[in-house]
Amino acid sequence: MRSFVLALLLCWSAFGSAAPSTLRFSAVDSWAMPLARFKENRLVGGIIHDVIQRLSQKLGIPVKVLVLPRNRVELALKQGEIDVRCYISPKWIGNSDSYLWSVPILHQRDVIVARQGSEPLTSPEAISGQSIGTVLGYSYPRLQPLFDHGAVQRDEARNQDLVLQKLLAGRYRYAVSSEMALGWFNRDLPDGDRLIDVATLEEEPVSCLVRNDPTLPAQRILQTLLQMKESGEIEEILARYQ
Repeated sequence: MRSFVLALLLCWSAFGSAAPSTLRFSAVDSWAMPLARFKENRLVGGIIHDVIQRLSQKLGIPVKVLVLPRNRVELALKQGEIDVRCYISPKWIGNSDSYLWSVPILHQRDVIVARQGSEPLTSPEAISGQSIGTVLGYSYPRLQPLFDHGAVQRDEARNQDLVLQKLLAGRYRYAVSSEMALGWFNRDLPDGDRLIDVATLEEEPVSCLVRNDPTLPAQRILQTLLQMKESGEIEEILARYQ
């Protein structure tokens, strides 16, 4: 009888510690290259795609990526529809005991962008009275007081690439972009057409978070991301897109 009970306990322990059959990641449909490339609502390339695939290989666990609107991701996390979210900062959603955070994997620098010939801005407040290109659903804490008081109007587009295209076409004088997205957008433009950054808004390290759920191998995921960072694998991925 004792051996039967012991066998049951061992089976239960093995089941409880088993990795899930699939890890579910999120991707935000408004991301642009080099962060992400989408095809038919699937994440098929870019930095985050490569990080997820490398992580999957090292963990030995298949992954599924849900492509969601920015304002839908946090709800999906809370409802347990996704397990891991990358390219996120605690400042953007507020730290919570519901999540465990990895080491920073990338550095996000948001800038105000303008067309060639524009002068550098002394501060973001210098754009008062203007419209500025923004991504639908994104928050910009440094600019929020200007939005709240009507000093600056948001001109929104569905994703980061469209924001920059509208700026290039002259729809507005200024737009907000990540430095990475700006560099990628400028790659194929003639020198005279390339957009320039005229002010820095914010600089923030970004990480991956894992739902704090005992059914997930959270510590394995976090430790593997740490190893990828320390070994230079993350930097190797970034170098592909420079």
